[in-house]
Amino acid sequence: MVGAGVLSLPYAMSQLGWGPGVTVLVISWIITLYTLWQMVEMHEMVPGKRFDRYHELGQYAFGEKLGLWIVVPQQVIVEVGVDIVYMVTGGRSLMKVHDLLCKHSCTNWKLSYFIMIFASVHFVLSHLPNLNSISAVSLAAAVMSLSYSTIGWAASVKKGVQPDVNYEFIAKTNMGVVFNFFSALGDVAFAYAGHNVVLEIQATIPSTPEKPSKGPMWRGVVVAYIVVAVCYFPVAIVGYWVFGNSVEENILISLNKPTWLIVMANIFVVIHVIGSYQIYAMPVFDMLETLLVKKLRFRPSWYLRFVTRSIYVAFTMFVGIAIPFFSGLLGFFGGFAFAPTTYFLPCIMWLSIYKPKRFSLSWIANWVCIILGVLLMIFAPIGALRSIILKAKSYEFFS
Repeated sequence: MVGAGVLSLPYAMSQLGWGPGVTVLVISWIITLYTLWQMVEMHEMVPGKRFDRYHELGQYAFGEKLGLWIVVPQQVIVEVGVDIVYMVTGGRSLMKVHDLLCKHSCTNWKLSYFIMIFASVHFVLSHLPNLNSISAVSLAAAVMSLSYSTIGWAASVKKGVQPDVNYEFIAKTNMGVVFNFFSALGDVAFAYAGHNVVLEIQATIPSTPEKPSKGPMWRGVVVAYIVVAVCYFPVAIVGYWVFGNSVEENILISLNKPTWLIVMANIFVVIHVIGSYQIYAMPVFDMLETLLVKKLRFRPSWYLRFVTRSIYVAFTMFVGIAIPFFSGLLGFFGGFAFAPTTYFLPCIMWLSIYKPKRFSLSWIANWVCIILGVLLMIFAPIGALRSIILKAKSYEFFS
């Protein structure tokens, strides 16, 4: 649940302001917990049948073909988008470690080199056969994410509020403030990412009519969301409180002391995104290889897997080097990809399947989530694209 998006929350707060920022964080936490509860409930809503994949639930709600076309493209965008963001995140964290440990005598390498170094790990890991092969990496990633989140806000508290701290918006025009606000909404949306795999996780839990899987699954979700709150809210609020509008897009980039602790935190980020990259890449590998074998009649072989997976890693590396704008990418993918799968698709499915009475509490709650989610999907990518375009003007591509 706790992804690298937590690192951008202080920056998002600087674009939203105190009141709107805290409100957006709380509302997002409530809405995504509610929609996650809906997915847990819908997993076994048909007696004797379990919907073990997001697209299976979509097919039941919208029909065989339409369900696939609605859900699968969104899931693919989420998975590829996260991997591109993690390429940039891993590269930036490696660069921060290099800069902290090597201040005088080392070569001043560009970010592009560090992204390529990070990608080189995935050219190896991507050839592992399945998710079970990286379970140890996944466990390490979970521990790392909790660790660097704690270091992020604890080191900020230790640093203390900066003497020249300023909580005004960075943008000097009303239009700039509005577009930055939109982009920041996408940053927050990116942080909530559990919905894409919740059904797959629930499918691993034994279930009987007397003890359905939704019981232990819901308890697990509640624990996860408590941990999310413990990680997200202190990082967002303390990071903004200490640095104000001068906070970097990644809170760990703003911190330099104690050096050993910040180096450790950035190493934790690298370990985390190595594992998370593979978690999101494996379903894409599966989809690509199934398409090549079943539709295009390629013969399944080790070299087909080698070429397919290597091309995918190279593609995400290429895009990450071309557009290494952490916050802009978060805002774009957070709004364009995460808003549908996290904020409003579960609500549409709930209305389609259960058909609650018009103007009942369930009907109103779902429509509120749908409206807010659709607005987020429309406006967040617009603000993020503007941010990317402005930064691209002064960026030397592939430098």
